[in-house]
Amino acid sequence: MAHVYQPDAIDLRLLQALQIDGRAPFSRIAEVLGVSDQTIARRFRRLRNETRLRVLGMADHSRLGRANWIVRLRCTPDAAESLADALARRPDTSYIGLMSGGTEVMCAMKPKSRQDRDELLLDQIPRTRRVTSVDASCVLSHFYGGPLGWLNKIDTLDSAQEAALRPDAPTAAEAPVDLEPLDEAVLELLRHDGRATVTELAAATGQTEAVIKRRVRRLRATGVLYFHVEYDHEPFGHGTEAVLWLKVDPSRLRAVGQTLAGHREVRFAAAVSGRANVVVSVLCRTTEELFAYLADQVGAIEGVQDVEAVPTLREVKALIYTPRR
Repeated sequence: MAHVYQPDAIDLRLLQALQIDGRAPFSRIAEVLGVSDQTIARRFRRLRNETRLRVLGMADHSRLGRANWIVRLRCTPDAAESLADALARRPDTSYIGLMSGGTEVMCAMKPKSRQDRDELLLDQIPRTRRVTSVDASCVLSHFYGGPLGWLNKIDTLDSAQEAALRPDAPTAAEAPVDLEPLDEAVLELLRHDGRATVTELAAATGQTEAVIKRRVRRLRATGVLYFHVEYDHEPFGHGTEAVLWLKVDPSRLRAVGQTLAGHREVRFAAAVSGRANVVVSVLCRTTEELFAYLADQVGAIEGVQDVEAVPTLREVKALIYTPRR
């Protein structure tokens, strides 16, 4: 009989601790959770092997004055997987999903400049063979997501434990943060491994450890750097993912977004440009739970005029690209 991984309460607490502070030493996590350092190290290795756990350092583009885009690409059925794989290899995409029906690819992209955006949206994608339509939406305002991960909602840690793990809040910034080439290099390294040691970062950049410590500290203090915990959801009982495109009364946009942000099922919610002016990523246990969420919660929100629910067949890229074997 095939081995079936069964995560327990300690695993869940470890995941939430890593979401709160992705670079927290195992010794500090162990102290807060009341277990040994060896237990945390062993659980981390097991989660990495069994659920492909990774802690990723991400750049908050809103702190950099950069716009994010969500693109829906429709194509012929024989082209969807190859298109998704090609987009996933790009460093400026953070999420790629093959959606229900097998003819739609959803892409979240974070271009560093207007020129990069235009090259992709106006030149490269429209010229791609077998792409039948492109619908690009600019993210106007985040309601949930980014530094606020879904694991913040699982409530396995009490308030005292969360406070003991939570780093200092980023300073408020009136103007976008300017990055130097070294900052970009550090962010790129942390994008692949958010727990890379200062020694490893120093060796990869040719800088001293003191310089790297200061750079990482500044990136965190300004809110540019945050951490995302990536892992397979199915072993934890969540096997149904979907993207909801909502048409919302403009006067109710902020209120609807705040309501959605409080829902346990919501991983990401944002106001976007386009006819569907709110996009939501949800995670449920079953299709029946997804139906109940749509009927009982989303359907009851004042101001929601229309909902298109698109189940995710497969995540091709969830922040970091892992080629299919």
